[in-house]
Amino acid sequence: MSNGKDAPATENSPQMTLKECLDECMEALDLFLNNHFSESLDKLRPRVKESMYHALIYATVLEMQAMMTFQHDDIANAGNTMKSAQEVCQRFRKKSPSLVGKASGDSLTEEQLHAEACYAECQLQRAALTFLQDENMVSFIKGGIKVRNSYLIYKELHTFIQSHESLKGPSHIHLEGGVAFGIGAFNLTLSLFPVRLLKVLEFAGFSGDKAYGLSQLHDGATAINLRSMLCALLLLCYYTFLTFILGTGEGEVADAEELLKPFRLRYPRGAIFLFFAGRTEEIKGNIDQAVALFEDGCKAQQAWKQFHHMCYWELMWCFTYKRVWRMAYFYADLLSQESRWSKAMYVYMKAAYLSMLPQDESRPFGEDEVELFRQVPTFKQKIAGKSPPTEKFAIRKARRYRARCPVRLPVPVLEMMYMWNGFGMISKRAELTEGMMQTLVEAERSLLESPANEYSVDDRSVIHLLKGLCLKNQGHVQAAEECFLKVSSSEKKIKYDHYLVPNSLLELSLVYIDQGRRDEAVKLLHKAKNNYKDYSMESRTQFRVHAALAKLKADPGDQEEITAL
Repeated sequence: MSNGKDAPATENSPQMTLKECLDECMEALDLFLNNHFSESLDKLRPRVKESMYHALIYATVLEMQAMMTFQHDDIANAGNTMKSAQEVCQRFRKKSPSLVGKASGDSLTEEQLHAEACYAECQLQRAALTFLQDENMVSFIKGGIKVRNSYLIYKELHTFIQSHESLKGPSHIHLEGGVAFGIGAFNLTLSLFPVRLLKVLEFAGFSGDKAYGLSQLHDGATAINLRSMLCALLLLCYYTFLTFILGTGEGEVADAEELLKPFRLRYPRGAIFLFFAGRTEEIKGNIDQAVALFEDGCKAQQAWKQFHHMCYWELMWCFTYKRVWRMAYFYADLLSQESRWSKAMYVYMKAAYLSMLPQDESRPFGEDEVELFRQVPTFKQKIAGKSPPTEKFAIRKARRYRARCPVRLPVPVLEMMYMWNGFGMISKRAELTEGMMQTLVEAERSLLESPANEYSVDDRSVIHLLKGLCLKNQGHVQAAEECFLKVSSSEKKIKYDHYLVPNSLLELSLVYIDQGRRDEAVKLLHKAKNNYKDYSMESRTQFRVHAALAKLKADPGDQEEITAL
């Protein structure tokens, strides 16, 4: 691939055509997906100064590594490499401010069109690194500008290639894949935002259409092109994580499995695809099969230990669903020692698992849950200038352990499990739900037998919310409704856990949706959305409310204030 004097060849190596560059990058990507990470980088490295695709894919791999290690040096190195890749892409771009404004279609070469897609992708990935690397507002604004620039290029390029059919060169499928990734990613991501935020983004020129975003990503993922892996990974994240954690809890398992099939056949030991296969089994309630796949994902490669951390996190939850607290603690402990992503969260979970053990039972490594809870705030960190909501939640819950004789949290593991929609995971397995119900009944009995204290109403309300979820899983709809109503009726008595009331309204609305009680559900959802502010994990709740309203196809802007049921 050349661009005259502006793109000098690597020393002692001949220039490559655009097609040759793409073919070699496809080979490098194939190595990456087969867990040969170093070999993949070795294949790309010699041409990162001359080939926009070599530069982009090389920087993308480094960025993936940096996001998993969360090491400052790795993030800085990936940022510099992506900046260099962007400079390489710039050399191949048409020297004009607008694609649509160019004199005529035939004045653009195929290479210049590819350069637009690569440049937009570099901008987007640099923005992500900016958010991770810097905490000040100036950097945040710079990152936002990069996102908007990327969005506008993708939008313009999408319009341009649709209206210039004659420009389809021999590598057009890769160009289409790049545009499908960008347009799909923006449309899908923006469609998930709550309406109030989306209105602000639309004012800034953004728009989101979920169905169109999904179709674009599906087209990109199922065609043989350089971006098929990125399109597939984004879709898998959406199907197995976003719809589950930020949606109404069903997950899109069938779509995920269908998407995974060709990748599992081609890369049977690919760590990335073993991970998502495990996640789909987990959502289906097949916990033992999920455990086996996550363990296989760890065994499949040893070069990038960060892949192991993704599996450890899911293994921790799998053993949580089975109530094997010691094994869950083991994986939380591994994460606290090896992963930099959220040490406050990992230490909190270690303490939470120990607190679930009988008081007279020995603790692993002689650790003490009270001391661990007290350590949680010391590990607080910031991403994009803010502490992650889950860390904030963990720190708030751990505060009570600062007292000389602290009041124990009744079911901290199950409460955090709710934040990750874990009760949806066990809904298809009656014995798992029954086990959780037993744990909650025992905790409730212990609360009733203990003297009242400043946390009593909050702790009872936590148990009512979680019991309601178990009863819903068991089909005891009226009893579940009563539990959720007990929480909302305690609104004025709850002192600390203010997240409980809007979430109880949300969960009750989902019960009503299942019963076909649409109007009642909409009323509850608007109340949860409009009447409560500044509570723990508020963004997560708002995303889920938005998803529920979208499911009902209700106008999210209706009924701005609802003050009573």
